[in-house]
Amino acid sequence: MVRVGIMGFGFMGQMHYKCWKAIKGAQVVAVCDINQNIEEDTKKAVGNIGDTDEAIDFGSFELYTDFDKMLKDAKLDAVSITLPTYLHPDYSIKALAAGVNVMCEKPMALNVEGCDRMIAEAKRSGKVLQIGHCVRFWPEYAKTKQLIDSGKYGKVIAATFQRLSATPTWAIDNWIMDEKRSGGAALDLHIHDTDYVQYLFGIPRAVCSSGAKGPGGNLAHIVTQYFYDDNKAVTAEGGWAMMPAFEFEMSFNIVMEKATILYDLTREPMFKVCPAKGDAFTPEVEEGDGWLLQIAHFAKVISGEKAEAVTTLEQSRDSVKIVEAEKESAKKMEKVSLS
Repeated sequence: MVRVGIMGFGFMGQMHYKCWKAIKGAQVVAVCDINQNIEEDTKKAVGNIGDTDEAIDFGSFELYTDFDKMLKDAKLDAVSITLPTYLHPDYSIKALAAGVNVMCEKPMALNVEGCDRMIAEAKRSGKVLQIGHCVRFWPEYAKTKQLIDSGKYGKVIAATFQRLSATPTWAIDNWIMDEKRSGGAALDLHIHDTDYVQYLFGIPRAVCSSGAKGPGGNLAHIVTQYFYDDNKAVTAEGGWAMMPAFEFEMSFNIVMEKATILYDLTREPMFKVCPAKGDAFTPEVEEGDGWLLQIAHFAKVISGEKAEAVTTLEQSRDSVKIVEAEKESAKKMEKVSLS
């Protein structure tokens, strides 16, 4: 039995709890959160996609307010770090140093330096550290990667990605809206698509971004063009300045030589392939969502099962690096090189 702890029990902590409960051979035995009113507040947690409506059985695990004590007493094999971004490095490093495998939410850290610290400790400890880039595991996005890599529809000519959200004011202490703690819209939200662009095409040669500031003066909306040597046109747009009634959209349109692949959470069907010849169709995809599938993958790896690598620590760091370049480009209003 894999003994699991969760550090931070807001929306994502509860989502990890729900996912771990679905993993055969794993049990959440400990949860740590400094919120003294955590049992009541779990009823209020919200996010962009999915729900945590399932009742939490607080009697099924030990509840801690001290992470060091949980590491010492709970005899954990793995821990989910679902804390605000600025806390990811310190808590991941503590767990790794204690001999515990770590599933850490994205983004890896606020900056590349924090990522490098985490990578160094993972290598030193010999334990598994996986960053939660759930879009790589999201069934439709994973299938699209397979279709592109197969070469069946030729090369990608152009691709556009969107991730748009109402302002995320639901976090405890409003930490998401504090750029010093979350990294802002570009690092917290838009990085999903930045990482997927990297997953599909590798690190771009350069980026050119434009950005708009929200009422607080921080970057609230960003549009980026990613430059590659083969001159395919790749853009991604992300932001959390939409009005409350807008709710949430994640979508893409990928233009290939012999097909167009599209996904839009707000459409029906959400996912389809439009080939050069014949009717549009919706491919079969893996069951579950990206959160469940990424945790299932992590569970396999730490259990010693063979599992094809979907993401690496270096790629997680590089996604932070690319977003840093995007933010710099938006600020300077000029192209920024990554090569």
